[in-house]
Amino acid sequence: MTENLPDIYLFNPTCEYAVANGHTSWQPNRLLQKMEEDLGALPLFFARPQDVILVKKMPPADFTERLGRAGITPPRFVLLKEMATDTAFIQKPKGKLIPWGWSPAAHRLLRPLKPSCSQAFKNSPVAEWKPEYREIYSKKFALEVLKSILPGLPPEKVLQPHELPEVCQTKQELETLLNRWGKLMVKAPWSSSGRGLQRVTKTPVAPKVWEKLLGIIKEQGYAMAEPYLEKVLDVAFQFEIKKGKIQFKGVSRFLTDKKGQYQGNFLNGWPDKGPEKIASEVVSFASSLSNMLINPLINALENSLLARIYEGNFGVDTLIFRDANDRLRVNPCLEINVRQNMGLLSLHLENLPSPGKKGVFNIFYQPGKPFYTFQKEMETKYPIQFAGNHIESGFFPLTPADNNTSFGAYLLVNR
Repeated sequence: MTENLPDIYLFNPTCEYAVANGHTSWQPNRLLQKMEEDLGALPLFFARPQDVILVKKMPPADFTERLGRAGITPPRFVLLKEMATDTAFIQKPKGKLIPWGWSPAAHRLLRPLKPSCSQAFKNSPVAEWKPEYREIYSKKFALEVLKSILPGLPPEKVLQPHELPEVCQTKQELETLLNRWGKLMVKAPWSSSGRGLQRVTKTPVAPKVWEKLLGIIKEQGYAMAEPYLEKVLDVAFQFEIKKGKIQFKGVSRFLTDKKGQYQGNFLNGWPDKGPEKIASEVVSFASSLSNMLINPLINALENSLLARIYEGNFGVDTLIFRDANDRLRVNPCLEINVRQNMGLLSLHLENLPSPGKKGVFNIFYQPGKPFYTFQKEMETKYPIQFAGNHIESGFFPLTPADNNTSFGAYLLVNR
C-alpha cells in the first residue's frame, strides 16, 4: 500500500525564482540559502511520522523533544548532502516527493529518488518538468484567472475593470500607467512571499527605483503593474488539486509589512482584542468572501492549464482594500502560489493551541540578531503553558535555534 510508504519533503521556498531562471543548476543568493537552511524543518508540520524531511542541518535532540511536548511525533530527518550517496535510502520504496515547490532545479536535486517512488507519483504530472509548466507559476497566469472570474462576481464588491493589473515590457508602458493611476505596485512575474515588489508612490521616480523596475523587465521579460491600493487585509484560500479536481482546504489570514513582504499568519480567526484587533465591518466582509469566491475560483482553475499539469497544494491570495469612496472591495485573485505555502502551514498549526485559543504564526529575521537570542527573550517574556498536548499560552519555536541561526519560525498563543 502506497499510503504506508514514506513521502519525502524538502523546504525550497525560492522555487519561483528557480522557475523564472529555468536552469537546473540555479541557486538562490546566500541570504535565501540561509533561510532555506534555518527553516528547513518546517515541513514536519505537514508530515507523518514515517515520512522524511531533507535538511541542510540536523535538528538537535532538544528541539524534537519539545515537539513531543506538543503531541507531535517528528518524521525522520536526512541530510541533503548525504542523500545522494546513501544507497539504502535511495533504493528504499517511497510514496511521493513533496518539495515546497517544483522547479527545474528541484527536479534535478531530487532525481536520484524518483526510481524508488510509487507508480502513482511516477504517473502524476509533477513527476517530470516540462517548459510549458513555467507559465502557471507566473502572476500573468493569475491575471488570466482574475479576468475570467471577475464578470460573474458582484461588481460593487470586487476590483473594478480599470484597476486590473497590466503586463509591462517598457519604461514607457510603466510611465503611462503611473500617469493613469498616480501610484503603482510593480511586481516580478515570478517571485514569492512579497519579494520582487516595488512601490512607486512618488514622482518623479528616483533613478534607483527605475533601475529596479527595469531590472525586473530585463531579468524576467516583463513586469506586472497594478494600481497601489489602500490595503486593509490579506486573505488566502488554500486548495489541493488531484487528477484535475480541486478541493478547498481552508482560509488563511496572513500578515504583511508595509512593503508587502510576508510576516506571518493569524491562527484560529482574526484577532479580537489588543492593537491588532480588526474592525467588525472588515471581519464581516472578509468572512463573506468564501461563499462568493471559492466556487468561481474552483471552476476557473479546473478549466485552466493548472488542472492539466499540476498536482498538489496551492493557495490563492486575495487583497481587501478601500476604494476612493471608502467602500470595501476585494481583488479575488491577486496571485496564485502553486506550491506548499505558509498559509497552508498555518492551517496545520491551528491544531496546536488549546481549543478556542487564538494566536499568531510568525517568521523571524533581524539582521545581526540570532533566532536563539530572540527565542530566549520571548521565552522569558511569554513562558509556555501547556494543557495536555495543547499550547494554552506563550511562545513556542517551530524551528531549531542556535547562535548561527538567522531565521526562525514560532507560535505565540494568546493568554
